[in-house]
Amino acid sequence: MVHHPVYEKHDTGPGHPETAERYRVVIDAIKADEGLMLGLKEITPEKPSQGLIQAAHTKEHFKRVEGAFANGLDRLDADTVISIQSYDAAMFAAGGAIAGVDAVMQGEARNAFVAVRPPGHHATAERAMGFCLFNNVAVAARYAQNKYKEIERVAIIDWDVHHGNGTQGIFYSDPSVYFFSMHQYPWYPGTGSRGETGQGKGLGTTLNVPVKAFTKAKDQRAVFDGAVEEIASKMRPDLIFISAGFDAHETDPLGQLQLEDPDFRGMTRTLMQWADDACAGRVVSCMEGGYNLSTLGRTAAEHVAELSKG
Repeated sequence: MVHHPVYEKHDTGPGHPETAERYRVVIDAIKADEGLMLGLKEITPEKPSQGLIQAAHTKEHFKRVEGAFANGLDRLDADTVISIQSYDAAMFAAGGAIAGVDAVMQGEARNAFVAVRPPGHHATAERAMGFCLFNNVAVAARYAQNKYKEIERVAIIDWDVHHGNGTQGIFYSDPSVYFFSMHQYPWYPGTGSRGETGQGKGLGTTLNVPVKAFTKAKDQRAVFDGAVEEIASKMRPDLIFISAGFDAHETDPLGQLQLEDPDFRGMTRTLMQWADDACAGRVVSCMEGGYNLSTLGRTAAEHVAELSKG
């Protein structure tokens, strides 16, 4: 488990759903399970270099985030509020995903859960949006490919209730990264239709599975398992990332899907089985959304408990 106290210092202000308490309830729920903690190694990430961030983002975007505080900004878009320590939190968030990669690739852990905020999957190469400053998973995927010669093909599986538009855009023309998103549709940010399948050399390496609001959990799970089976028949990844948004939970205030804790465990199991077959079990899971503080901790802990069986 990768985590850092600076993730709590990203202050989005009163009433904002992406609150620091999200991080605390997840950490507390995981640490409350003594049996689970016995199988976990806790890792504190380092702050990455500008170059590692710019492997997935433009120089202009990096400078805009870095300089936001000097310019007196309190938000980077309508939803993406920032505070005095948000830049450090965002840097360490991307660093957390990188630390997860290193832990898995260097044999410290079979898989990793990065209990991170701010989330990342809406951040595009050029701009912050939807609570996200830097795209944590995208930065880590590029890092893995550049750092480790055995990592050529990467799969990113995004089950957040919202489409991971930023991740999709960064890799839309890249055949070495397969991006799969299952999300409520139509819903924020309005992207993620079936017709979005990649372009150029990356045509066919993006799969979107839009799900209607109030779809039954068993039907959504069947769709998920079928999609993973379809992807596995086309490519054999060297590393699998999960954009683990827990806002597809039936209790979440920002979504209208019906998944429960056993469904998140089941989806985790499906991906671990694929990873066992394809890439020696290498999975790095990074937290994205999830906004019901009463249920988020337990759901994340269930996800981690399933990962710990790896």
